[in-house]
Amino acid sequence: MSQEPGGALLVVGDVVTDVVARHRGPLALGTDTAASIRRLPGGAGANVACWAAYAGCRDVRLLGRVGADAAVWHERELVARGVRPVLVVDAAAPTGTVICLVDTGDSAERTFLTDSGASLRLGPGDWSDSLLDGVARLHLSGYLLFSGTSRALLTVALAAARVRGVPASLDPASAGFLTELGVDRFLDLVDGVDVLLPSRGEACLLTGLPDAADAAAKLSRHVPLVVAKQGADGALVARSGTVCARVPAAPASPRDSTGAGDAFTGAFLAALIAGAGPEAAAAEGCRAGARAVERVGGRPPTGGRLTADG
Repeated sequence: MSQEPGGALLVVGDVVTDVVARHRGPLALGTDTAASIRRLPGGAGANVACWAAYAGCRDVRLLGRVGADAAVWHERELVARGVRPVLVVDAAAPTGTVICLVDTGDSAERTFLTDSGASLRLGPGDWSDSLLDGVARLHLSGYLLFSGTSRALLTVALAAARVRGVPASLDPASAGFLTELGVDRFLDLVDGVDVLLPSRGEACLLTGLPDAADAAAKLSRHVPLVVAKQGADGALVARSGTVCARVPAAPASPRDSTGAGDAFTGAFLAALIAGAGPEAAAAEGCRAGARAVERVGGRPPTGGRLTADG
């Protein structure tokens, strides 16, 4: 992280359609549960790109794969939020879809039903080293780890970034999918990543440790910088086996936690590119996460920028 401030952020990852169903209290199994339902653009990779642009990164690029069914809509939505999309249109698979079940109680907790569709068919043939021209940082969505084709792309992209001296970050993305992948395999695949951005649950899963601080510290023996996102408890910054900063959360009135971790990651990376240190960048991430949980869906608003007052 010694590069000069400025340059582009290239995000490689998933672009999906979110169907967000907001309900209150437990689902009524076998019958109806009243809900407010909206169709929104989403995907962890796409959300990170949009929040990075919203946080002030002037050149954000996104490589993703979508189906012909929604390609035009997704491109329009990305451009409207300041992202330069490089979308590969898949003729054989539809755009990925995620059903987000959001409890509108105090926690605004969410549950995902995921059909990754075209997003996990992103592969080495979709990559070009020229995508790294002018790029200061590469960010990889952890969803790339969950198919053989996209794992191959991740390996190719990391190798190309290493040759060019471009630092790379990764967000593990899903504790459920990580369990299927396996911890040892995950750590092998992320070799060469300089920043890891797990949630508290993902950090604990990857280490087998119950305490988030202990987990972040242990992970930082494998990856130079670990920033563990803890929602309402803020974030932990760890290096060389030690937690070196505890960053408090920003105040928020949660409506929907979908995309809050992506918002943190996008704002954190934008701050790094602008020259901030990890602790200051994590504070920007917390501010973006707080803004995100006050909105329905995983994206920032169109127009405007993340400002000091939120």
